[in-house]
Amino acid sequence: MITPNIPMAGLSEEEVSQRVRDGLVNDLSTPPSRSLLAIVRANVLTLFNGIVVAGFSLLLFLGQWRDALFGLAAIGNALIGVVQEYRAKRSLDRLTIVHGAMARVVREGNVQEIPAHDVVLDDLLLLCAGDQVPADAHIVGPGSLEVDESLLTGESAPVTKHRGDVLLAGSLVFTGSCHTRVFRVGHETFANRLAADAKRFSLVSSEIRTGINRVLRVLAWVVLPVTLLVLNSQLLQQGGWEAALASGAWAQSAVSTVASTIAMIPLGLVLMTSVAFAVGAVRLAGQKVLVQELAAVEVLARVDVLCLDKTGTLTDGRMAFDAVHQLRGEVQDGWRQALAWFGANEPANATSLSIGDAFPLKVQLTPLSSVPFDSTRKWSSVTLPNLQGDSSTWILGAPEVVFAGESPDCRLARQRAGELVLSGVRTMGMSRSSQCTEATESALPGDCEPVLVLTLRESIRWDAPRTLAYFREQDVTIKILSGDDPRTVGLLARKLGLENPDAIDASKLTGDPAALQDLVDAHSVFGRVSPEQKRELVLALQRRGHTVAMTGDGVNDTLALKVADLGIAMDSAAPATKAVARIVLLDGRFSRLPAVVAEGRRVINNMERVSMLFLSKTAYALVISLLCGALLLPFPFLPRQLSAIDGLTIGLPAFFLALLPNRHDYTRGFLRRSLAFSIPAGVAIAVGITALNFYVQATGRFSVDQARSASSMALALIGSWILAVIARPLNLRKAAVIAAMYLGTVIVFTFPPLSGFFRLEWPPGDLFLATFVVAVASSTAVEIAGRLRRSPPPRPHGEGP
Repeated sequence: MITPNIPMAGLSEEEVSQRVRDGLVNDLSTPPSRSLLAIVRANVLTLFNGIVVAGFSLLLFLGQWRDALFGLAAIGNALIGVVQEYRAKRSLDRLTIVHGAMARVVREGNVQEIPAHDVVLDDLLLLCAGDQVPADAHIVGPGSLEVDESLLTGESAPVTKHRGDVLLAGSLVFTGSCHTRVFRVGHETFANRLAADAKRFSLVSSEIRTGINRVLRVLAWVVLPVTLLVLNSQLLQQGGWEAALASGAWAQSAVSTVASTIAMIPLGLVLMTSVAFAVGAVRLAGQKVLVQELAAVEVLARVDVLCLDKTGTLTDGRMAFDAVHQLRGEVQDGWRQALAWFGANEPANATSLSIGDAFPLKVQLTPLSSVPFDSTRKWSSVTLPNLQGDSSTWILGAPEVVFAGESPDCRLARQRAGELVLSGVRTMGMSRSSQCTEATESALPGDCEPVLVLTLRESIRWDAPRTLAYFREQDVTIKILSGDDPRTVGLLARKLGLENPDAIDASKLTGDPAALQDLVDAHSVFGRVSPEQKRELVLALQRRGHTVAMTGDGVNDTLALKVADLGIAMDSAAPATKAVARIVLLDGRFSRLPAVVAEGRRVINNMERVSMLFLSKTAYALVISLLCGALLLPFPFLPRQLSAIDGLTIGLPAFFLALLPNRHDYTRGFLRRSLAFSIPAGVAIAVGITALNFYVQATGRFSVDQARSASSMALALIGSWILAVIARPLNLRKAAVIAAMYLGTVIVFTFPPLSGFFRLEWPPGDLFLATFVVAVASSTAVEIAGRLRRSPPPRPHGEGP
C-alpha cells in the first residue's frame, strides 16, 4: 500500500468530540419502517373483525358454541395479514447500503482504523485499493482513485477520480490511494437518502387484493343497517321487542341475526387468497425464486411494461472480448504474445480477465521489464524479447493516452478509436516502442507507434435474449433504464433485438412530467439515468395506465423497484436492493421470470373462479337478509348450518380450484367479471330460498327445523351447481370434486352424528319436492348467469423458455 505523503494532520480529538456532541457522526442506522404494534392494529382492529368478534362473543355467551365456528376463519385472516406485513417490515428494516466496515482516518497526524459509523464530518480519510467509501467525501491533495460506482449510479465502467472529485459512500476502490475529506455523513449521504426513500412502507399493488378490499368497503356501509333490519324482523317474529326480551326469546333472534351478518362477510375469500398466494410462493421457491410478499405472485401476470437495468440484469457484469482492429498491416504477431501476457499478469479486473480469455498464455514469458497499470497514468507496459534477438515494449491503455502523439499515425489511431466508441463498445489502445519503460516513469517513450485498437463489450446473460423474446410474445413492452453510457446501452439493445434501440441520454431530460410521459411511451432505451430519474420514468409509465415491473441489482435501482408495481432483484443485488424487491431471483437466472408469469396466471385466474363462489354467497346472504327484514320472515339458517354448507360448496372446492393448473392469458377486470356472475347468481338463490320459505309459511305444516333443513338442502344443491358452472371446462378431476360435494350433502343430511350436530333432517315428501323444484329453478338461473357473463375467451400459453 502506498500512502500519499500529504502534510495533513486531520481533526483533533477535541474537534471530533465536538462533532459527536453535535450529532455529525456517520450513523448508518435507520429507523424501523413500521412498528409491529401498528401492523397488528391495522390487521386486527378492523370493522369486520369487530363484527365477527362481537358475534362470536355473543354466541359463546348464549352457550351456542356450535354456531361460532366462523371465528376460526377470522383468526386465520388476521394472523396471515400480520405475518405478511411483518415479513415485509423485516426486509425493509434490514435495508442497508454502506456496510459497517472499518475506515482509515487521520487524526492529529496519526492514521487510525475505526468503525465506519464513528467517522465524523470533516474527517480526513485515507482510501486505498479494496476499501469501501464510508461517507461522501472530496479528494484532497495529489493522488487518484479508480472506483466502482455501479451499485449507486449504474455506470458499469470504473470511474477515475482526481483532486476535487466527489466519492459517494458505498463506492468500492479498485486501484490507487489518496486522502479525502468527508463532507456528508450518516443520513445525509447519497446512499442513505436512497435508503430512506426506499424504506417507506408499502404493499404490492394486487388486483385481487384491491378488488376484495373494494367489496369490503361497500359492505362496510351495508352490513350494520341490514343487521339492524334483520334483528328487528326476528324480534317482531317473537311478538315484539318487549315480549321477546321478557320471555328470553331474544336469544334465538340474536342467533339468527348473527347468522345473517356473518353470511354477508366473505371471510373465507381473504383466507383463500392468502393460501393461493402462499402455495404459489412455495412452488416458485422450488425454482430458486424468492417471493418476499405473497401477493407479488399475481402481479407479473398483469405486467404490460417490463423495465430492465442493464448491468447485472441483462449483462452479467463481465467484459467480453469483441475484436482486434489492427492499425498497421505490417505488424508481426508479437502483439498476441503481449496481450496474452497482459491477460495473465495484470491485476484481475474485468478488462484483464476478458483479454486473458481471448488470448490465453500458452508459454510462460519472462519480460525484460514491465510497468503495472495505474489509474493516473492510464497505461501499463511489458518489454518482451523478439526472435531476432532484440526486444519490443508493448503499451496497453486508454487510446487517448497511448496514441497521444501528433504524428499522422497517432491522429488516425485516435480517430479510429473514437469511431469505435461511438458504436457503443469499450476500447483499449496498444502501441509499440523500441525503448524499455520503468515503473517510476509517468511519460510514454517518444517513439511509440500505434499498433491496434482492442474493443470490448459487456457479456450478455445467456438467457436474456430468449426471455425477452418470450415477453414480447406476451405483448409486454420492454424498456431499458440504465445509468451507463447511452451508446453502450444502445449497442446492447440492438444486440438483443429491441425495437427502437437508439438510446436517449437521460442527463439532458427536463423535469416536465407530461413530456416525460410522452418520451417514455415513445422510446425504449435510456442511458445516463439517475436513480431519481428511474423512479420518475416508472411513475410516468404508471400514470399512462401501465402495470410496470422493474428489475435491477444496484442501489441506484432501489427507488424504481420501490414504486414499480413489481420489483425484481437479481441474486447479485446489493442488500438494499433485495430488501426493497418483492421477488428475488436466487440463482440470477433471468429465465426464471416466465415461470413467475405462469404461476401468477394460475393464481389470478383460479382466484377469479374462487371469488365467484364467495361473492355469490355474499350476494345471496345480503338479499335474503333484506327480504327477511322487509317481509318479516324468519332467517332460514343457523350459523352452524351456513358453516356446513360453506364448507361443502365453497370452502373445500375453493381450495381445490385455487391449486389447479391454469395457464390462460389474463385480462384486466377481475372484479367486474366476478360480480357480473355473482350478483345475478346470488339474487337467483335468494329469490328461490325466499319462495321456499313463503311456501313453508303458507302451508303451516312444517316446523322451524324442517324449514331450515329444506333451505339448507336447497342452498347446498344450488351451491354445488354454481361450482359446476364456474369450474368449466370440466375434466375428470373437477367432476370428481363436484360429485364429492353432492355426496357430502347427502351424508350431512343422513349421517346421524353430523345431522344432529348441524340440526339438519331430510325434508318430508312435499317439502322435499318443493326444495327440489326451487333448487332446479335457481340452478337454471345460475346457468343462464354463467353463460351471459362477459369473459374473454381463454387462450392458453406455455411457460416460455
